[in-house]
Amino acid sequence: MAALSLLAAVALFPACQRATYVAKPHLAPVTAQLVGKDLADDASVAATIAPYRQRVTEQMTAVLGTAPVAITKNSGESPLANFVADLQRSRASRETGQPIDLGVMTNGGLRAPLPAGSITMGSVFELMPFENELVILDVSGAVVQQLFDYAARVKMPVSGATYVASPEGKATDIRINGQQFNPAQDRMYTIAISDYLAGGGDQLTFFKSIKPRSTGVLLRNAIADHIRELTAAGRPVEAKVDGRVK
Repeated sequence: MAALSLLAAVALFPACQRATYVAKPHLAPVTAQLVGKDLADDASVAATIAPYRQRVTEQMTAVLGTAPVAITKNSGESPLANFVADLQRSRASRETGQPIDLGVMTNGGLRAPLPAGSITMGSVFELMPFENELVILDVSGAVVQQLFDYAARVKMPVSGATYVASPEGKATDIRINGQQFNPAQDRMYTIAISDYLAGGGDQLTFFKSIKPRSTGVLLRNAIADHIRELTAAGRPVEAKVDGRVK
């Protein structure tokens, strides 16, 4: 009887519920003007924005250096991927005062080429629009092997190393700073990388459990600083494909 009473209650319950509430909006009369080219500027707003616009324009158009030819990316090893990965490793070494074994940057993190001719701060923002920090990972040989197996599938270059990508997408003959890599060797390796990739971004999930070391340097600023340093040394901004992936 108890069970029958419960079934009856459940069957009747929906019938006793109130109807679903439907909101009835009460809209104020439309008094605003349509936004378009014919709408005149508001003088007070324009005056407020003007000094900020001027400052941003000055910063974004400031020339950092000059490139004889555009530095571009493509699938596999590319001048732009090599350029950014190399400067990451160099800057991380400077910040820590120790050698850094590898530098990693995926194609997905590079959003625009560096143009031929004048390279401005705006060019660097287009290349690296994210607030990513340059960090350092301390990893085992087993994790390094996972990195190169990932790299081989897309023929991604890794700064500080060369390797052979097999037709099956496997990494072989890995050499780090000219030395044959042995994943079973009892040592740790250092990797300069963005905090996004260190957190497993772009499917680099084998890094997620490793706590990165902070440098306090935004990757965008590292790129801009490197270009300024080249210019101060009287050097053009150049990069090339040099056979890191065979």
